[in-house]
Amino acid sequence: MNFEVRFDCEGVDWQNVSDILKSVGMAHHGAEKHEAAFRGSYTTVFIYQGKQLAGFGRAISDGVYQAGVYDVAVATDFQGQGLGRLIMEKILSKISNCNIILYASPGKEGFYEKLQFRKMKTGMARFMNSEAMQAKGFTE
Repeated sequence: MNFEVRFDCEGVDWQNVSDILKSVGMAHHGAEKHEAAFRGSYTTVFIYQGKQLAGFGRAISDGVYQAGVYDVAVATDFQGQGLGRLIMEKILSKISNCNIILYASPGKEGFYEKLQFRKMKTGMARFMNSEAMQAKGFTE
């Protein structure tokens, strides 16, 4: 299939971003919150097939030595075609000089390990809905 990679937020259907995140079981918010988060990010990646959004991701960073990757998702109709790896490779190319932190959905750690990520022994989190995140397996 022919996919187009875009690095800007112009023309993005933010409700579609929210819907994709929800459909793959990830944290999702209203369209306006996703727009603010992506526009406030250091780098963004959107993958399209024609006019259809197939996947996306973003990173926040100081651009010097620290970065965090967030909201990497591929729409269910496009999974299994290497788009997750493509999104991550594009993000990583923009923050290659940085230490990078992310948290994976439980069960998805293997995907990130293939990209040279390793589990942290000292990672800590403070979530707004800590009980839900514990129930989902993100925290102890």
